[in-house]
Amino acid sequence: MNIHHLQQLHNHQPMTMKMDSMRKRERNKGMEKERLQVMDLSGMSLDSLPKPALDLATICKLDLSNNNLQDIPESLTARLLNMEVLDVRSNQLKSLPNSIGCLSKLKVLNVSGNFIESLPKTIENCRALEELNANFNKLSKLPDTIGFELINLKKLSVNSNKLVFLPSSTSHLTSLKVLDARLNCLRSLPEDLENLINLETLNVSQNFQYLETLPYSIGLLLSLVELDVSYNKIKTLPESIGCLKNLKKLSVEGNPLVCPSMEVVEQGLHVVMEFMQHKMNSSGERPAKKRWWMMKMVKCGTFNKQVRGGKRPEHEGYNMLKHQKINGLASPGFMGMLSPLRFFSSPRHSFG
Repeated sequence: MNIHHLQQLHNHQPMTMKMDSMRKRERNKGMEKERLQVMDLSGMSLDSLPKPALDLATICKLDLSNNNLQDIPESLTARLLNMEVLDVRSNQLKSLPNSIGCLSKLKVLNVSGNFIESLPKTIENCRALEELNANFNKLSKLPDTIGFELINLKKLSVNSNKLVFLPSSTSHLTSLKVLDARLNCLRSLPEDLENLINLETLNVSQNFQYLETLPYSIGLLLSLVELDVSYNKIKTLPESIGCLKNLKKLSVEGNPLVCPSMEVVEQGLHVVMEFMQHKMNSSGERPAKKRWWMMKMVKCGTFNKQVRGGKRPEHEGYNMLKHQKINGLASPGFMGMLSPLRFFSSPRHSFG
């Protein structure tokens, strides 16, 4: 073998070793994935959990739905280290174990159709969680700081409970796309909704005699496609709804609406939007609260301020900003400082 061939072999060897190393890592990942198990114990009329034949750390999905379970042992969830999906819907559960916070890889949690009155605060440690379904329970409140840690949550379903309010931290769920809080006892929504930059569907219908107003910040949900506020006690929609340029569906039936009138509503969404925009852009005198809100919107650049004859007419030349997503922010507190919409926040709802 001549020197030229030896040199070629020497140059080729590091690349071959690198490729072998990559293949080995891929094989290991594949073997680890195959090692993980799905355990289905649904619909077996279980009153308690049998001793599992599998190593709990190998379970990635556990389906315990449609049984008669009254509790989940703390020791069980503490050992489900690779759990990604936990389904315990339609049982007799009154609470969840605090060790639920050990499920650092959990992406989907379904606890619907139980008798749960509150979620453990430790659920905030499930930072990989993308979907939380707690429909049809007896929840009267959510953990106060739930929105500060569940930064990957995309869908929050808490319909058919007894919720009186949503915690202010809800507005920090920046990945949230769907919020379903219908059929509760909601008296209000958080005033500072501006950080829900990805929210596409908001359903707060059927809170009946409790929900009478919507916050002005609803006009800053620039990704919103569907808004359902039907069957409440709302008399006036916020003018800011005229800012929702991506809105495709607005449900307001079953409310004692005065503004806009039902005659306007019956003409379709585009007429409602034009009505709200016109009302927002009108130069008539506004209550102090509305003037304050409009000034914040101007500071955020939501409106183009046109100058004519050296004077600035009030909010003339309505124009929406292009919405840009904000990715990779380390903490909700820091995120709130960076958001250009932070001016909208009220001191009463600020968090240190």
